[in-house]
Amino acid sequence: MKPLSPKNDLVFKLLFGDPSRLNLLRSFLQAVLDLPAEEYDRLVIVDPTLRPEHPDDKLGILDVKLHTTTGKVIDVEIQVESQADMWERILFYAAKMTTEQLRSGTDYESIKKVVSIIILDWHLTEKERGVYHHRFRLYDERSGYSFPDLFEIDTLELPKLPGQPDGTPLYNWLSIFTAKTREEFDMAAKTSPDIAQAVGVIMELSEDERTRLLAESREKSRRDEAARQKYAFQTGKQEGRQEGRQEGRQEGRQEGRQEERFDVARRLLLEKDPVEKVAKVTGLSLEEVKTLASELSNSH
Repeated sequence: MKPLSPKNDLVFKLLFGDPSRLNLLRSFLQAVLDLPAEEYDRLVIVDPTLRPEHPDDKLGILDVKLHTTTGKVIDVEIQVESQADMWERILFYAAKMTTEQLRSGTDYESIKKVVSIIILDWHLTEKERGVYHHRFRLYDERSGYSFPDLFEIDTLELPKLPGQPDGTPLYNWLSIFTAKTREEFDMAAKTSPDIAQAVGVIMELSEDERTRLLAESREKSRRDEAARQKYAFQTGKQEGRQEGRQEGRQEGRQEGRQEERFDVARRLLLEKDPVEKVAKVTGLSLEEVKTLASELSNSH
């Protein structure tokens, strides 16, 4: 049986978003970031939903969101399909994680550092540069003076991984995202005990029939969405390239937002939130939420 890939968002969340496997998340974060070791002493996985403050605000659902020992906020994302607005999307999520820290009566000094880690299965930066890990921070390009260390974006581009291992823990971790066969996963497992455990989890998930069906359903939905966006773009292109881009992006955004709303609704219903509250938060109709609640009830 072909192993499931951690590039699948369901497998990704089960691997890194499970509080019982914090050691795997800790090991991965240490391979990516340069935070002090004590920041990882107490990791807390939190609700990945970026709740809207106003009815017309955009919903946001992160893959894995956590707080460190001192309260730093870290988001870990996997993005398989190329997104034309990826830079803007990254900025929106990072900014949202910053502003949501402020509550009534809270001063600005309480804001903690925000870190976004984005794993991409496509080229976000120039192919020719060949660097697979970029770390973006704020600084004055003329003087080199750095803005206070409150904002960081790390991008990891899988297609840029070199063919041969470079000996770094980060390369070893990313190799499980590029692995396709059992042999390739086994090779990755030899690099460290934590990665061996991660590979073991992936194999267990691959052998679980329900998880496999859910993962394959997610993958089908992703491919269908990509095909819809491509069709919308190509159809619009025949009538005018610029118009096609706008139509394709708009259709993709609308469908993506609807999927996000249903994902948020499922999470809230599983937390036993009232259907009226779920409808208000997500923007779904009361009937849609009631139908979803009924489906969830029947599936358990």
